[in-house]
Amino acid sequence: MTALADRLDAKVRELGFLAWGVADLAPSRRAEALDDWLARGYGGTMRYLHRQARKRKQPAEILPGARTAVMVLDNYLPPPADRPGVKLAKYALGRDYHAELTGRLEGLAALLRGEGAGVTRVFADAGPVPERELAERAGLGWIGKNGMLIRRDAGSFFFIGAVFSDLALPTAPAVETDHCGSCTRCLEACPTDAFVAPRVLDATRCISYLTIEAKGPIPEELAGRLEGWAFGCDVCNDVCPWNEKFARPTANPAYHDRLAIDREDPEFFTRMTEPEFARRFGDTPLERPGLAGMRRNFAAAFGDHP
Repeated sequence: MTALADRLDAKVRELGFLAWGVADLAPSRRAEALDDWLARGYGGTMRYLHRQARKRKQPAEILPGARTAVMVLDNYLPPPADRPGVKLAKYALGRDYHAELTGRLEGLAALLRGEGAGVTRVFADAGPVPERELAERAGLGWIGKNGMLIRRDAGSFFFIGAVFSDLALPTAPAVETDHCGSCTRCLEACPTDAFVAPRVLDATRCISYLTIEAKGPIPEELAGRLEGWAFGCDVCNDVCPWNEKFARPTANPAYHDRLAIDREDPEFFTRMTEPEFARRFGDTPLERPGLAGMRRNFAAAFGDHP
């Protein structure tokens, strides 16, 4: 390791990240696949993906002058808890990860500026950044058949953050091996058959999309297949052998379950006012679908759908 790499490694550990690596900003190898995915309508109403497509295919255009991206993984897996009632994705049980992750990424950006970077910008699951591909390029894991980045010693319960800069940092060897092998557990376990093929997700059938991104009623054919999920879905991660063997709970209390939701009460959100929802959940991922979305989700998760 160079002296700068040593300082980066120390800072990453200080900030509590799971792992880090450096990616170059060469054109995406998945550009054609992205175009085909969008053309087939698999992105649903997420029109921002069409607007972002050019930069996702040309990462060097994301931040003018940028030469590399420091990619980090942030473990969000909360301690195990057996809670009856409807289910919520594990990443949604605590603080909104965008705010939690961005604050610490800024600490990493400050270090790079201290090392001479004239241009820096942090990204935490926002903007036109192909996070999984860049993380794979940075040697942090491979993209599994469920489309998630998987790391051999940690599984896939982590967020991916990026710090773009104009520093010409040494890059890591990309992970080229597909360690999924012949396993297809994730594809077979999806309650709504959202996987068209390995690594090809029809988002319009995905429970995460239906309960977070989509507006309006959940299509009847799919509403009856939520299997109790009221926000997001962890099925394709839960069944992954790499998570079963290597995923460990995070030590970061920001991602722990706040126990703020009565999962056994179908009227929990129905009785809630907008001001109360904003006060209790405005700093959590549940802010994305909002109160109306959570009322819809609870109704569907409890089986009360058209």
